[in-house]
Amino acid sequence: MQMVNPHFSVLSEDFAADPYRCFSFLREQSPVHYEPAIDSYFVSRHQDVKQVLTDHAAFTTEPLQVRAEPVMRGPVLAQMTGAEHTAKRKIVVRGFTGQALQDQIRAIHANAAALIAPFLPRGSVDLVNEFGRPLAVYVTLDVLGLDKKDWQQVAAWHSGVAEFITSLTLTPERRRHCLECAERLEAYLVPVIEQRRRHPGEDLISKLCTAEFDGIAMSNRDITALIINVLAAATEPADKTLALLFKHLIDHPDQLAQVRQDPTLLPAAIAETLRYTPPVQLIPRQVEQDAVFAGTTVPAGATVFCMIGAANRDPDAFTAPDTFDIHRPDLGIARSFTAAAQHLAFGTGLHQCVGAAFARAEIETVAAMLLPLLEQVRYSPGFHYQEAGLYTRGPASLSLDFTPVHEGATVPR
Repeated sequence: MQMVNPHFSVLSEDFAADPYRCFSFLREQSPVHYEPAIDSYFVSRHQDVKQVLTDHAAFTTEPLQVRAEPVMRGPVLAQMTGAEHTAKRKIVVRGFTGQALQDQIRAIHANAAALIAPFLPRGSVDLVNEFGRPLAVYVTLDVLGLDKKDWQQVAAWHSGVAEFITSLTLTPERRRHCLECAERLEAYLVPVIEQRRRHPGEDLISKLCTAEFDGIAMSNRDITALIINVLAAATEPADKTLALLFKHLIDHPDQLAQVRQDPTLLPAAIAETLRYTPPVQLIPRQVEQDAVFAGTTVPAGATVFCMIGAANRDPDAFTAPDTFDIHRPDLGIARSFTAAAQHLAFGTGLHQCVGAAFARAEIETVAAMLLPLLEQVRYSPGFHYQEAGLYTRGPASLSLDFTPVHEGATVPR
């Protein structure tokens, strides 16, 4: 039996305008919501989402073959299992931890300082379009060792790739456009891969080129897929999380004042932002054999979408879940950026986001630098806040005014 409210659709403009309004209805009235137009099921309760994401045998990443592989130009990490997954994940993780992470934090700081500088005397910035988005691409290009002068071109190709992965419905024209972006990105990357095979450096592409799996070097296609995987995973959520963090702190001036006074509260503010408004809202899986949730059977072979935003606001998992509270006792800050996190913003289990520690370091570094610079930060007059996105979601823009910083002021280290 399928519980369908004939008036409700996850694909409707009404839902897209504000999914958060609909989450309690879904959890309580339609915890297994079926969308006939795309023949898919949506689960919204924390326990169900957690079950789907942790039981890898029963719920596979098969949908990514259709959703991601065509634009990744090869299999992505989340599609792999066993020894291959362990080995390749380890190689990628190495590019985001330890000494590599320390070097990246310095690069993140330098990039952020250079990007914010022109806006300081002006006393205004669009934190999404003028700062966050270019920063996320810059930082990712640094990690990969790609030339930043190409950032706009790479960002344009990447947005086609992201659109393909995150669209629930694509017109044939958009599909063609996305695949073309992916092909051009691949054509741009192959000569770089060839060059790094001959002259490896310290960057992540070099590490992928020189790494071996089962004694065999990875093919160009394997490496391309992992590079695009990193590009999508590192840029999509970072700019959104940074903007959402500032939005929530501006909306809660008492908490903003506390974070300014005590910067050690920043990780809690970031973790609560990820719980309250996760940038990745949907994670797809395929059901291997009939599965029952809340008395509803989801048939074998069906696609099920985990609704992260709804799970993160489930009162069975969090007290007063619709309240933004950086002091909430049920957040568990220490484990908020690990696979043991109570919130599910990074997914969970085997395929938990590879870049979780990196994302934390990036957002923390940038926010710690910006907060002292953006004195009396507030929304620009006439600014109208809007979020966009069904699969990944974040502010379309965030126009902020603050006390101008005179020329020659030093950016805090």
